[in-house]
Amino acid sequence: MARRRLSPDEQALWSALTRSVRPIRPGQRQPPAPLPTTPDSSVPVSAAPAIKSPPRTQAMPPPRVPAAVLDSGWERRIRSGAIIPDMSIDLHGHSLAAAHGRLDQAIAAALARDARVLLVVTGKPRAAPASGASRRGAIRAEIGHWLDVSPHADRIASVRIAHPRHGGDGALYLILRRKK
Repeated sequence: MARRRLSPDEQALWSALTRSVRPIRPGQRQPPAPLPTTPDSSVPVSAAPAIKSPPRTQAMPPPRVPAAVLDSGWERRIRSGAIIPDMSIDLHGHSLAAAHGRLDQAIAAALARDARVLLVVTGKPRAAPASGASRRGAIRAEIGHWLDVSPHADRIASVRIAHPRHGGDGALYLILRRKK
């Protein structure tokens, strides 16, 4: 598959991003390639309007992203349905705002209890779009975003679809990290 060329704006964004990344092994860093110039002048593409980020007063650690794969013991227990949720919450019948609030409260309560597995019943995901379809699956569609912006996002180790005995596609396991 042929790759498309980046537009000047995309190139400026990419170069800004690559300048902000700290290499894992600093000794192996390659010097950046010279930036291409625009066709009608000798001004580099990076001279395009830069995106200003707010000044950082303190280096913040990157947010912890839920793991795609857990260790083999967790994986086996999830696959076989042997996992037992410490707590559960059912978000059926709630508005999006109410469901979001209840989810945050449930995560806070689970963390306060040192729970490791929270079962979140969201309802089945949205089916193929049909004419006149209502907002079926709206909570399920939003839950990923809610977990990303949650004040407890750094304490979520993984998010997995529940075993059929716990709701299958209509429920999720939130695997929570232990206290530090």
